[in-house]
Amino acid sequence: MQSKTDYDAVVVGSGPNGLAAAIMLQQNGLQVLLLEGKAEIGGGLRTAELTLPGYQHDICSAIHPLAVNSPYLQTLPLQQFGLDYIFPDVPAAHPFDDGTAAILKSSLADTAQLLGTDAQAYQQLIQPLVNSWPGIAPNVLGPLSWPKHPLDMARFGLKGLQPATVLARLFKTTQARGLWAGMAAHAIQPLTNYATAAAALVLLTQAHLKGWPLPRGGSQAIANSMAAYFRSLGGQIETNTYISNMSQLPLARAVLFDVTPRQLLQIAGHRFSPLYQYQLKRYRYGMGVFKVDWALDGPIPFTASSCMQAGTVHLGGTLEEIAAGEQQAANGQHAERPFVLLAQQSLFDNSRAPQGKHTAWAYCHVPQGSTKDMTQAIENQVERFAPGFKDLILARSTMNTLQMEAYNPNYIGGDINGGVLSLSQLFTRPALRWSPYRTSAKGLYICSSSTPPGGGVHGMCGYYAAKRVLKDMFGREVNSLHRR
Repeated sequence: MQSKTDYDAVVVGSGPNGLAAAIMLQQNGLQVLLLEGKAEIGGGLRTAELTLPGYQHDICSAIHPLAVNSPYLQTLPLQQFGLDYIFPDVPAAHPFDDGTAAILKSSLADTAQLLGTDAQAYQQLIQPLVNSWPGIAPNVLGPLSWPKHPLDMARFGLKGLQPATVLARLFKTTQARGLWAGMAAHAIQPLTNYATAAAALVLLTQAHLKGWPLPRGGSQAIANSMAAYFRSLGGQIETNTYISNMSQLPLARAVLFDVTPRQLLQIAGHRFSPLYQYQLKRYRYGMGVFKVDWALDGPIPFTASSCMQAGTVHLGGTLEEIAAGEQQAANGQHAERPFVLLAQQSLFDNSRAPQGKHTAWAYCHVPQGSTKDMTQAIENQVERFAPGFKDLILARSTMNTLQMEAYNPNYIGGDINGGVLSLSQLFTRPALRWSPYRTSAKGLYICSSSTPPGGGVHGMCGYYAAKRVLKDMFGREVNSLHRR
C-alpha cells in the first residue's frame, strides 16, 4: 500500500454504502481509494455456488426494491456497466393454511382489488405515499432534517412512526392483515414497537413504484456494476486488505468507514472523544438471522399457485402468528413456527441453476448471537405451504448468526441492519450528533448502515456521508436529490 498522501479520501469497506460513498466522492473530483477486507467486493452484495456446481446463491441480500428506487443509486449509469434488473409481476406473496394467498402486485389497483373488502383501506393508505414518494424519499432515506415537502413528510411520519399492530387495525380481512404483517416484519423487531409500520409502508410503496427486482446473475451484479463505474471515474480498489487499526491506512484528508460502531471503536477508538466513545459503546444491535440456501430438483410446489409467480414469499400465516414469533425472537426465544422470508430467484433468472433445476433462499429471525440450527423449523414452514418441498431438496447451505458475522463483520450477532432500527436509534444512529456521519475526530466519518437511514441496499448512508465529507473537508456543496 502506498505510504504518502496520494488520496483525498479512503473508504474502508465495499458494501453498497462504501461503494456509494466512494463513487460520490470520485464524481466530485476527489481521488479515492476503496479498501475491502475480503477477496471479493460487495459486503452484503455477493453471490456464490454455496450448494452444488451451477447453482448461484445470493449469500446475503437477494431482492432489491430500495436499490432500484434509491434517490442516489438510480442516478448512476449502472446498466451501462452490466447491471440488469428482472422484475417479477408479483413482487411478493403471502400464503395461508387454507390454500389461498395475499398477493402484492406491481399495480396498486390490482393489489387493492385482490384484497376484497380491504381494497379501499389499502388504496387510501398506500396511494398517497406512492404519489409523494419522489419528494419525500431523500428525507425518509436520510438523516433528520427539515423536509422540502413538510406536509407529505408529516403524513408519512404520522403513519410510519406507529407500531405495525396499530396501523393493522385499518384492515379487517386475514389476507390484508397477514400481508401487512409480513411487510412490517422486515423491521426485525416486535411488531408492537413504534416505527415498525414504516418498514411496511416503504416496502409496499416501492412495489407500486418500480417493483421488487432481482439482479440477473445474482446480487453480486450490483456491486460489480458500481465498482466498474467507480473505476471508470478513476477510482482505485484494493481487496484482501482488512483494516484493524489506523496505522494500516494511507494518509488521506478524509477516511470513511463502512463498518458498525463496534469495529469503528476497534480501529479508531483512541482518536475519539470520551463522549463519542461512550455513545458508540451504548449502540444497540438487534435480532439476528438464520439463513438457508437450497439447490432444488424443481420449483417449490406452493398450494397457492400465485406464489409460484412471486419473487418473494412471506411464510408465517396470520398477523397474530407473525407478531408472536417476532416477539419470541426479541425475547431470546426461538419460535417453533418462525416468520420466514423466502426468495425464488431461479423462477425468473435461468442463470441461477442448471436447466430444469432451481434455487431458493430463506431466513428467519432469531435471538442475537444464536447458534441454534433453525433448518428444520424453516423447512417445516415451507412444507406447510408447499407440500412436497422437502422431497425436492438436492443440497442445502446454512448460516447461523455467528457464521453470518464471520462472513460479514458488519452483521454483529447476525444483525443484518447494522443495529436495531428502533425509534430511539432511527435518526440518532450511531450517536446523537449534529451530523450522524461525522465522528468526533476530524477527517474520520462513518458511512455504514449504522447511520441513517439504516439497513437495505440503497447506498443512501454512503451518499449522505460523502456529502458531509465534501462540505466539511473540501468546502463543496452538493445539489439536492429532491425531485417532484
